Amino acid sequence: MIKKFAILSTLFLCVNSVFANSHEAQISEGIDIFSTVTRELDMYYADTLNIKDLMNKGVKGMLSSIDPYTVYIPEQGQKDFKFMTTGEYAGVGSVITKRDDKIYITEVYEGTPSHKSGLKVGDVILKVDTFDCKGASVSDVSDHLRGLPSTEAKVRILSASDGKEKTISIIRDKITISSIPVAKMISDKTGVIRITSFTKGVADEFKTEFLKLKKQGMERLVIDLRDNPGGILSEAVSIVSMFVNKGEKIVYTKPKLSSWAETYTSQTDPLDLGIPILVMVDEGSASASEVVSGAFQDLDRAVIMGERTYGKGLVQTTRDLPYGGSLKLTISKYHIPSGRCIQAIDYANRDKNGNPERIPDSLTTEFKTKNGRIVRDGCGILPDVSFKKKDGSEISYHLYVKNVIFDYVTQYEKSHPVAPKSVDQFEFKDWDEFKVFVQNADFSYNTVPEEYLKKLVEVAKKDSVYDGAEKEFKALELALSHCQDLELEKAKDDIVSIITYEYIKRVLFQRGAAESELKYDSMVKAALEVIEDDTKIKEILKK
Repeated sequence: MIKKFAILSTLFLCVNSVFANSHEAQISEGIDIFSTVTRELDMYYADTLNIKDLMNKGVKGMLSSIDPYTVYIPEQGQKDFKFMTTGEYAGVGSVITKRDDKIYITEVYEGTPSHKSGLKVGDVILKVDTFDCKGASVSDVSDHLRGLPSTEAKVRILSASDGKEKTISIIRDKITISSIPVAKMISDKTGVIRITSFTKGVADEFKTEFLKLKKQGMERLVIDLRDNPGGILSEAVSIVSMFVNKGEKIVYTKPKLSSWAETYTSQTDPLDLGIPILVMVDEGSASASEVVSGAFQDLDRAVIMGERTYGKGLVQTTRDLPYGGSLKLTISKYHIPSGRCIQAIDYANRDKNGNPERIPDSLTTEFKTKNGRIVRDGCGILPDVSFKKKDGSEISYHLYVKNVIFDYVTQYEKSHPVAPKSVDQFEFKDWDEFKVFVQNADFSYNTVPEEYLKKLVEVAKKDSVYDGAEKEFKALELALSHCQDLELEKAKDDIVSIITYEYIKRVLFQRGAAESELKYDSMVKAALEVIEDDTKIKEILKK
């Protein structure tokens, strides 16, 4: 009997051991299959394979089934990753794009080697050292422009100014792109600070700009987080900490490993506990932007205005991998002061096509702000004051994407050599000239209704319906056909704002361009009406 009991006990322990190790066994099995398949392909596949490229694609394919933020970064991708998180890289300081098999410069950053050497927006890059750029990809040309600080790059260009080829010697340098392109007064007592991403050091830069505006008489603050995709969490926490009590909980995480759990509280004395704050957000505001706007909302410290935010409440960290690579992986979720999680997409559950879906509103949970206002999880940040940004006109969109405005501004800059010294000094007054340029550019486009009619005619002709109703179709075509000159006039304000932005970006660079946008920004005007109404602000936060 004792012997039977001993045998049963041993079997029980073995079964437990098998179950305990089943997860590890699955990992071992998966690795074995992956490596065996790779070896078999290398040995027997009919053509020679690039094994390194194949392995990279295999890893990326595996990770893509989890969520879009868990990614493998090979050694050659580390520079781009560092730039995304720090805003720093070593290069020349230009933005380039490919068009008609040519590489054009579309932006030059102020004070960078490109600016100092005289490169202009509209220049075509022909060669970088001995590398021929004709037909090359943007990433290939970027790789050749980047390099170690203090190294030389000989750039052969076709100049936009005089149409001549010339070679320019550029000494590469460390490039830092500011994440605060604009901080200025927009009325006698209201200032705005725009944050484009939460890169390293942005909180210190924000503090400096805030104190400057305070000296200029700022009594109300608008923080613009629209289209801000996020960044470094600690930078976001530092900015919130400037306006809440020391020791206030701002955000915490719930990871799989409890030892990785973190709670972020305000560690410093506040800069200003009383200044009214309005935060502008939209569907492009994500991650750290949602932590800032969500924490302000939960603590009833600011009014949130705009559109429902993206809903990225996932936290990533990086792990070093062999051969210089790294793995950026999701390890937990953000929870803001009320306890809610802002994650809006459920990557664990997918539809029949394998696509993740947003969490239905019916499955979200109510939470309460410090003052008892109801907020919800699972849906990003819902604004206190909704504001739907106005869509641009269709013709202005086509003028922009077809580079008509870009080419016009290149010509305009050439014929206006004396640049304004500030945004306020510039007013575009050459509308008739622009209309002639559009006519000479042989510009045309079809409206959405015209595109639908075109498809309808194609279907009607296939079904032999067209012949019997040709007269009606022709009448409809005539009714939908648009007069381009009339369309231009209707969209004049929209087009002028784009021309102004494109020109100012060239002569007054990033900060000037951001200030130019403010002049035509309808949400900024609406934000002023809200934040300068003290009664309304108090009603919203105490509701």
